[in-house]
Amino acid sequence: MLVSFGIRPPPSGNGNGDGDGDGAAQRNVIQGMAMAGKEWWRPEALASRMGNLETRSRAVGAVRRFFSERDFVEVETPCLQVSPGLEPHLQAFGTTLTDPYGGPGRPFYLHTSPEFAMKKLLVAGLPRIWQMARVFRNAERSATHHPEFTMLEWYRAGAGLDRLIADTEALVRACAREAGVPLLRRQGRACDPFAPWRRLSVAEAFAQYAGIDVLATAPDPLAPETGLLAAQARRIGISVSDGDRWEDVFFKIMLDRIEPHLGERVPTILHHYPVSMAALARPSQADPRVAERFELYACGVELANAFDELTDAAEQARRFAADMDLKEALYGERYPIDADFLAALALGMPASAGIALGFDRLVMLLTGAESIDDVLWAPVG
Repeated sequence: MLVSFGIRPPPSGNGNGDGDGDGAAQRNVIQGMAMAGKEWWRPEALASRMGNLETRSRAVGAVRRFFSERDFVEVETPCLQVSPGLEPHLQAFGTTLTDPYGGPGRPFYLHTSPEFAMKKLLVAGLPRIWQMARVFRNAERSATHHPEFTMLEWYRAGAGLDRLIADTEALVRACAREAGVPLLRRQGRACDPFAPWRRLSVAEAFAQYAGIDVLATAPDPLAPETGLLAAQARRIGISVSDGDRWEDVFFKIMLDRIEPHLGERVPTILHHYPVSMAALARPSQADPRVAERFELYACGVELANAFDELTDAAEQARRFAADMDLKEALYGERYPIDADFLAALALGMPASAGIALGFDRLVMLLTGAESIDDVLWAPVG
């Protein structure tokens, strides 16, 4: 049985100590009636999605050919992990692994990314790996979010971000060719994956679209000053709350002023994030204020996130602890740190670059689908 650690169920009863079995049953009947005729498994519902799903299947074939032609090994790693991923704002699904011999149960989680296990395979000696992973994130549901989704993740030992950008350009183009589409489309917007892609640093994006020198608001790159960025946000008319942290203000500006311009006409590589926003990436040697990280945008949609991977076990442990301190302060919970992963890093992970691409979102852009549910064979719920 899966439970969500840290999330309390709604109270039972009517406030007078009575059970609410009849009321819950009635609500379930009402919800079922509301869904009647709209279930994803009805023939007419599948027929409405079938064109998108055929495109999805063709794109899967293109992905497998792409990596086979480049001598990558397709791997499979467990969804159940001792640590689900440690990004502070992600919520994981938790469960208990029961000992069949009567020993104590152990907490496990459905992973939010296959990253930790795949990096262990890099340590084990595999130089080029990829997988199409099912990943899980609680409390996420929207037109572009789903609690269970497909993440395409790959790693290259001995490579940097430029090689990953070349991979990503070639892969997206291969999928578009296989789908028979010249453009990626989303809500009336279009961009051409076959044209040269745009490269834009985070600092350039903030300067161009918001008129803000974002790096100047972080005199200490690892401890940026909220007040400096908040003042700039208010200057351009963005509301800032007293409790907002620097990262909160950063994302408000990103969402309001910058993201709508990313991936216009051609895909955009947004690179060199402030170092405080890249817990798994190495600082840039050219400018230690920023990290070797990029994201891919098309039609205003974030498609992929890539890192020149951090290999220092002690520094990684420090960053994990800081992220869990923040998670506990914000949400009152923390997830275990995978000591096995840190041991693998300490043994020696080669210099590597890795990327995670939201495959369902890519299919959305290949088909012009309005909702992620429209490109899934069987949506959750």
